[in-house]
Amino acid sequence: MLTSKQRAYLRGIASTYETIFQIGKGGVTEAMCKDISAAITKRELIKLRVLENSGYTAREAAEEIASATGSEVVQVIGSKFVLFKRNEKEPVIENIPKAK
Repeated sequence: MLTSKQRAYLRGIASTYETIFQIGKGGVTEAMCKDISAAITKRELIKLRVLENSGYTAREAAEEIASATGSEVVQVIGSKFVLFKRNEKEPVIENIPKAK
């Protein structure tokens, strides 16, 4: 579970990121979750977007993908959301504030 300081730190980093996945009318599929899981393992922090023709809100898609990939929702704004999952073997993001 992320603390508010950790979440704020990750939001700051994610603000410069581009969206790398889009959820469209096909919705959230198992194959998509597998691709997202691979990307999040490599990058730790990814930004996704829900298109208007999707049957999901950004919050619904974020929660579903987070549970399927074992990641955590950092932020949901409009149609975009950010997910984080720590890579214990090869950490990419340094200096994340410690949880108390």
